[in-house]
Amino acid sequence: MTDIFLEGGRALIGSELVEISLSVSGTDIAQVGASRGRARLAIDARDLLVLPGIVDLHGDAFERQMMPRAGVDFPIDVALADSDRQAISNGITTVFHATTCSWEPGLRCADNARSLMEAIERQRPQFAADTRFHLRHETYNLDAEQEMSQWLAEGRVDLFAFNDHMDGTVGDMAKPRKRNRMVERTGLSSEAFDRLVERVLSRAGDVPASVARLAATARAAGVRMLSHDDATPAMRQEYRAMGATIAEFPVNEETARAAAAAGDAIVYGAPNVVRGGSHTGWTKASDMIAKGLCSVLASDYYYPAPLLAAFRLAADDVLPLTQAWSLISAAPARATGLVDRGILAEGRRADILLVDGSAPLRPRLIAVIAAGKLVHLTEATRLLSAAAMPRETVVAA
Repeated sequence: MTDIFLEGGRALIGSELVEISLSVSGTDIAQVGASRGRARLAIDARDLLVLPGIVDLHGDAFERQMMPRAGVDFPIDVALADSDRQAISNGITTVFHATTCSWEPGLRCADNARSLMEAIERQRPQFAADTRFHLRHETYNLDAEQEMSQWLAEGRVDLFAFNDHMDGTVGDMAKPRKRNRMVERTGLSSEAFDRLVERVLSRAGDVPASVARLAATARAAGVRMLSHDDATPAMRQEYRAMGATIAEFPVNEETARAAAAAGDAIVYGAPNVVRGGSHTGWTKASDMIAKGLCSVLASDYYYPAPLLAAFRLAADDVLPLTQAWSLISAAPARATGLVDRGILAEGRRADILLVDGSAPLRPRLIAVIAAGKLVHLTEATRLLSAAAMPRETVVAA
């Protein structure tokens, strides 16, 4: 592994942007305020922002690589490799693939979740981003409980989320366009889909006990848990009591306030910030951020969104960039228990972005260093020549 020297640049150190140079050795940041020394690879970061890599705790845009059109499948290994390139090229150095394990057949079925988990495990050494498995359990998927319990106990799950989209599914069945999209995704006939929903609903009384058992297994395994789309403070409290201390996309301000008062991490989607509101018409993330009711932004369904959202928040005077950046780096790292990353400091994992922020709403990613490796570079002229190295470095090379 080649040591790297970043010359100049405005680096996010603590809560301030500071003109300073950094050195990387192995997988970690070796020194803040470094001289070039014997580094064989040097990058000119002057006039750029030097920022911690993005930690994305919920992203499911990889589904589009797996099924770019309804009913059109591509191999999982190809889809994951492409998703890795997309994540890295948008500054995401730690990515949790949010994988739905649902009672539906097709893209979000238990078999597909298992295949995706196994593929991530096989391909992880090949990925540039630190790639992790975020299992989104549809709580009505009672048939998968035993297998998911085994995955949790074996340490194969990095984040575990409780999702309940049944009410939405039932509501959407009366809307032809949404119904057709759901049916297409499953590959079932319309009649077979109706029968499946009826069968799943008939077991509603078994869901709470199943959730409690799975939460107990996750706690025993030390797996951090999230609850998704909490609708009331009482719902948030119930999940918190089971150990789910991350509130993912609470649907109203009252629930978000209850989560904040209890010290829960609160996640909203970065696309919501970039687009100026939710595509579903629910909570506006920038309003929640302004009120102190959002601590983490995630890519959700669009990998470019976290980078764009941080700069959008700064441009709109919702937060200074230094605080906005915490929503996509330091805060998600804390929420997921990854204490080795999320900030630029000596001894921390060297996940570093070089960003041209001269156009406030259109930041350009110039370079990405992930775990001490230069994995993305758009301007080769930023590489400093050997002629600029100290003589002893040239001789050593």
